[in-house]
Amino acid sequence: MTTPFPFTAVVGQDDLRLALLLNAVSPAVGGVLVRGEKGTAKSTAVRALSALLPEVAVVPGCRFSCDPAAPDPACPDGPHETGPGAQRPARMVELPVGASEDRLVGALDIERALAEGVKAFEPGLLADAHRGILYVDEVNLLHDHLVDLLLDAAAMGASYVEREGVSVRHAARFLLVGTMNPEEGELRPQLLDRFGLTVEVAASREPDQRVEVVRRRLAYDDDPEGFATRWADEETSVRARIIAARALLPSVRLGDGALRQIAATCAAFEVDGMRADIVMARTATALAAWAGRTDVLAEDVRQAALLALPHRRRRNPFDAPGLDENKLDETLEEFAEPEPEDDDPDPDGGPDGPGGGGQQPPEPDSDGPQGDDAGARPEAGEGGEPQPSGSGEQQPVRASEPFRTKALSVPGIGEGAAGRRSRARTEHGRTTGAKRPRGALTKLHLAATIQAAAPHQLARGRSGRGLVVRRDDLRQATREGREGNLVLFVVDASGSMAARQRMSAVKGAVLSLLLDAYQRRDKVGLVTFRGSAADVALPPTSSVDAAAVRLESLPTGGRTPLAAGLLKAHDVLRVERLRDPARRALVVLVTDGRATGGPEPVALAGRAARLFAADGVASVVVDCESGPVRLGLAGQLAGELEGTAVTLDELRADSIAGLVRDVQGNQGRSSSSSRRAA
Repeated sequence: MTTPFPFTAVVGQDDLRLALLLNAVSPAVGGVLVRGEKGTAKSTAVRALSALLPEVAVVPGCRFSCDPAAPDPACPDGPHETGPGAQRPARMVELPVGASEDRLVGALDIERALAEGVKAFEPGLLADAHRGILYVDEVNLLHDHLVDLLLDAAAMGASYVEREGVSVRHAARFLLVGTMNPEEGELRPQLLDRFGLTVEVAASREPDQRVEVVRRRLAYDDDPEGFATRWADEETSVRARIIAARALLPSVRLGDGALRQIAATCAAFEVDGMRADIVMARTATALAAWAGRTDVLAEDVRQAALLALPHRRRRNPFDAPGLDENKLDETLEEFAEPEPEDDDPDPDGGPDGPGGGGQQPPEPDSDGPQGDDAGARPEAGEGGEPQPSGSGEQQPVRASEPFRTKALSVPGIGEGAAGRRSRARTEHGRTTGAKRPRGALTKLHLAATIQAAAPHQLARGRSGRGLVVRRDDLRQATREGREGNLVLFVVDASGSMAARQRMSAVKGAVLSLLLDAYQRRDKVGLVTFRGSAADVALPPTSSVDAAAVRLESLPTGGRTPLAAGLLKAHDVLRVERLRDPARRALVVLVTDGRATGGPEPVALAGRAARLFAADGVASVVVDCESGPVRLGLAGQLAGELEGTAVTLDELRADSIAGLVRDVQGNQGRSSSSSRRAA
């Protein structure tokens, strides 16, 4: 067995270590979501935590880790007698991103259930994680159906497996810990809210600290056991402190003053529901116990807010999680109880050190945002519109307010990754037929199975009431659900689009469609064209946030190399088909249809568009042409693409529902007929 990296040897990351330790003290806090860039010891710290957890008492021989002091009366391995039980280390169970439903919740032997009436159940990862840690690395990439199962188990504290009227239930209470890199996509709001605490981690910019990280990692890789031995005393000390804090936890008093501060803070930051108040109360109590105190102080409430509220402040996928600490301090001060006079400058007397109770997180490296978010956004000017095609580069303009759009979908039935956009054959959804299973049976089609077995009952010597079923009779249900697509935005950023109001509206429309793509679990890509060439501003990715950042900083100006933009998009799709052949694409071309530069630019753009039609790629053209005189070039381009055209005004009016609800690809469909469909 591999020796884990010691928890106490992790350099820095005080907030991360504190959040994990608080959950070790009080699992009722609700778990931790760790957000951060790759290579920041997220997984290392989580895996190291399990070695610090106290041992648990279990019923001997129970596959579901029942507590011998209070065994689960509905345990599939029960009933159990109360008794002393056996001690074993707390488990940390890892859920792979690509795990199947049966691997997560367990598998029921359908053949034996039908033929013999026996509930032969093989436990899954949820059973293994009961009374331990369930760790999901890259939790934001987890398939939707697995997320749904996690939500159910986290809400009910139990896992249910139901197959054709046969039901198995077992307890599943676990500490949920997830790690994610926001660059790869965001987490569904329902699952995000299930994490009690969230922590943002980043690599240190201090050379001395980075040197120490490398030194310790190299020492561990050279001799894992020897390195762990050198940190054994620190590990033992932290483990003893966890046990002491757990014992003290029931005695911690959450006074009315602290409770009022918690409620006022949650109200001031307008978090949804009451879960935030409860999580803050439990976190503040755990902080006091970790510090060795029996009273919750204002500093505990403040630290609890910094850990429990940032991810609950997001109003849309493009909002960065965070908390205004000045507002937090003002709220806490406003609702603080008058402090009694005390000559002791250190009334709590709690222990210090990394992860100490009531500690504030480390200060950021600078006073302002970093990277793409640095600096103020450029404001729209007051003096007239930029020059049309052929002018120099214009400064980026802000997007107009996003709005809700209706679904665009790719025609036909696909077989891509689970999502919420287009029709597809999936493991989940409505039943549409039956087939012979390939490999293990997962979704039984009962009627088709009985129909297949019925003609052979006499030959099989059936004498009783039971149906004689053999493996060849079993039929797998075929189901239809929804898939996620690749939505490739091809945006005209030329001088003809640079009129400030128009480009703001264009960005607002694309931002709205990006929001829709986030909700439907799509991959997105962004191709822009201006001047003399086209660029892949964002290769296909699951991070809609990244696309929104690229869109906001998009400059405009220059000629309109429309053909180059289409050819670049076609090349992106070709490469993506090699990487992910099952994922179908939807191209959203945002342009006024004008093409300039080079010989016969309009004809060249038409030939490039026909490449998409030849490949059967679904497309929508958002016509951005404005003014009293309109050339209708975008509509002609939609005809070449065999796609659908919709004006920017219609899109902003939220009438896109009838226009492009299904991208049927009828060549030559006019904008007027689209308006009638709306």
